[in-house]
Amino acid sequence: MPPDAGIGDRTPPAAGDPRHQSASARGDQALYFEIGYRPPLDWDALLGFLAGRAIDGVEAVDNPTYLRSLCIAGPRKRYRGWLAVTPHARRPALKVALSPALEPVVPQVLDRIARMFDLDCNPDEVAAALGSLARARPGLRLPGAFDGFEVAVRAVLGQQITVKAARTLAGRFVAAFGEPVETPFPGVARLFPTPARIAGLDTSHIAERGVIATRARSIIALAQALGTGQLVLDPQAPVDETVGRLRKVPGVGDWTAQYIAMRALSWQDAFPASDYGVLKAMGETDPRRALHRAQAWRPWRAYAVIHLWKSLEDS
Repeated sequence: MPPDAGIGDRTPPAAGDPRHQSASARGDQALYFEIGYRPPLDWDALLGFLAGRAIDGVEAVDNPTYLRSLCIAGPRKRYRGWLAVTPHARRPALKVALSPALEPVVPQVLDRIARMFDLDCNPDEVAAALGSLARARPGLRLPGAFDGFEVAVRAVLGQQITVKAARTLAGRFVAAFGEPVETPFPGVARLFPTPARIAGLDTSHIAERGVIATRARSIIALAQALGTGQLVLDPQAPVDETVGRLRKVPGVGDWTAQYIAMRALSWQDAFPASDYGVLKAMGETDPRRALHRAQAWRPWRAYAVIHLWKSLEDS
């Protein structure tokens, strides 16, 4: 199979195609697909990034498989279900299993999977631009998002605390405000709360889960902006305008806005210059100097961020 085979082809296979067999044909309750990509893809690093930030109740990693719940809005209703993604053993593709309840919105789900795992990336192009920074791990990808609000909340909760602490707070947030959903996976039993669910809350409702009041207000403000359409967090949104609107949300500074843009907008040139890990990996203490040096990596600075973070783990 050529390296580019199947890239970007996320049209649901027709009935009878071996990639799409019904539950009755396979003897279980799932729909099956494959999505191709250009190698290399460092699946272990990508899965490790997601595992460290997995929101309890919504996501789980059962190596080498990523599992999660999700809800997709259709024309008339919301479709709730689950998915499982694992790398193909023999060709450059990811194998996807979806709950039958998601069949009406399969194209949307597959697009989100491709975005989450950055399957449209051309790693050779990125590696050529990043030079020595990408030499050790040319297959690193830019982790995206299934839901922009989810990433935005996660970013606010992660301000000035550890990844582990932010994960704990996100789990409490989901346990308090997320809806239950049936899945076959232990530990994946809730949906991430919608902006509509959060927009009407009082600050105290979130703060009593251990979230600082200023961050609780930021989360509610984000939910309200998304609910009214003043803010859109998906890759089709205009980057500069969206980042500007994010910075106007109380409690959302440049680091938070850049992180949200990097993942929710899949912005390949995002660069949170004040990030502690970025500065440490670059051997800098001044975000302005880091930003100046990062000009050499444009327009792939977000990939540089992933490589810088990974270099700290590897060392």
